[in-house]
Amino acid sequence: MEHPLIEELTPQEIENHYSAAMDSVNLINSEKPFEIHDKEWTRMLNANKEHLKIMLAKNYWTDQDLTPLQEAANN
Repeated sequence: MEHPLIEELTPQEIENHYSAAMDSVNLINSEKPFEIHDKEWTRMLNANKEHLKIMLAKNYWTDQDLTPLQEAANN
């Protein structure tokens, strides 16, 4: 019987999740766009950091470099 906490994903699904996580990393590491208000920018940063923390807790990672995710989540 499969353990309910272990997610079984295809390599493509894992890469899709990694790509989405890297989108969060890139947003966190970018400059605030002029047209976005400070409060909205802070909300966006916090939401993306939470996204990364959730993704880092996943058990399906194989050979992906999680260092950028870890650094951005703790930035």
